[in-house]
Amino acid sequence: MNDLIPTWHPQPQAADLLERLIENLVSRSEPLARFSAELRETTGTRLFDWVDHLALPGDLDCEGQALGDALTSAGFVPTERPDRRVLAHPGALLPDVELVESEFRIVLKVDSVVDFLVARGERGAIVGGPFDRRRQVRLTGTDSIAIWVVERHGDRGWYASPPSIGDPRDYADWFERVRLRDRGGLDAEHGFAVALSLIDEGNAKFGVDPSCSAFFEAERSYWQVRNRAGRLQKGRQDRMGLGWANHDHHTYRSSREAFRSLIAALEKMGFRRRERFYAGRDAGWGAQVMEQPNAGITIFADVDLSAEELQGDFATEGLVPRSRFGTVGLWCALHGEAFLEAGMHHLECQFDFESAREQLAVMGVGSMAPFTNFDYLRQCFTEGERWKVSPARLERLLSLGAIDAAQAERFARDGAVGSHLEILERNDGFKGFNQTGISDIILKTDPRVIRPH
Repeated sequence: MNDLIPTWHPQPQAADLLERLIENLVSRSEPLARFSAELRETTGTRLFDWVDHLALPGDLDCEGQALGDALTSAGFVPTERPDRRVLAHPGALLPDVELVESEFRIVLKVDSVVDFLVARGERGAIVGGPFDRRRQVRLTGTDSIAIWVVERHGDRGWYASPPSIGDPRDYADWFERVRLRDRGGLDAEHGFAVALSLIDEGNAKFGVDPSCSAFFEAERSYWQVRNRAGRLQKGRQDRMGLGWANHDHHTYRSSREAFRSLIAALEKMGFRRRERFYAGRDAGWGAQVMEQPNAGITIFADVDLSAEELQGDFATEGLVPRSRFGTVGLWCALHGEAFLEAGMHHLECQFDFESAREQLAVMGVGSMAPFTNFDYLRQCFTEGERWKVSPARLERLLSLGAIDAAQAERFARDGAVGSHLEILERNDGFKGFNQTGISDIILKTDPRVIRPH
């Protein structure tokens, strides 16, 4: 069922308040100022997008208002986390703020606190062990402003002792099998059965939230191996010890017949349904957005769809296969299900839009024209990674009449575009997506119209 069906709007008052609070911390902390500048220069990202949460005095003056009152006026509401109460904005993608007596704390999210300390040449007493669901460390030399980094594996706490994921050997064995799982090849039903078995095992042994976090760590790794832009950007972020902690959403393309299986697998991992998209009759595709709030993962699940089908519960009831493929269906027929053999169509992360594009261009990674260019949301794909297409998949498409002989010959010779890295910049706390511009970019990624350079 649809647990969350929001309509997202920019929240400029809330975002501006948080930006000013963070700018104030940067102005008072030389280490934080240096780090912020290095982020933009080295990774094309902004400090704001790496903030996990803030802790600030509740009576801090904000232009004549106490901080708590200013946050409430901007739409933040008291929200319970596992071990503390924070102020969070239900209509925006913004960090939590905890009101405290006197501390000034900024917490940055990373994939691994150990990788961060090694990359930065830092030392610190790490809270949490190697197989705990949360690890955090305060950086040295930051007396007036407490700078922490945190890695989370499905745990949203802060003060409580980090819970263990479980038996380290069992967890390492399970995670290895997730990474090496049989993705089914041409047999998608088998691929889903293997994935569901591993998901069930992880949920039972380690809990839904940490298992979900680990599963998508493996998914990003699988996607990255097949995407040069992703490898280069990951290397840039790893130089600062950050990993992919700035991920925004993971996009999976699905065939019509596998869509129900995809949604069922995601729901087993704790995802809830958010908004649905339909790009219009001419575009012929739609999407279901899914969110796992405890693991911090958002999914954009694309599928060929008609306007009439949007009115029903297509994610639960499933979709009847078609012999004619739209852009999404053809991609799956050429490469396999994104949840299985193909891997994600794209990973999207949060960036300084122009800095990231310019820096990647210098490294030989071009970008497609932006398909969203609003003040509050900017998006573009890097140029697509071209993959080989298996003869068996081409033969199947020919037998269905989905492609002609000339197209089959071209795909066999040149391959077909597979995956992208998406460069995104969010402003004003906007949590949603562009329902209009995205239709155009979907058509521009259709393998039938893209030619090799």
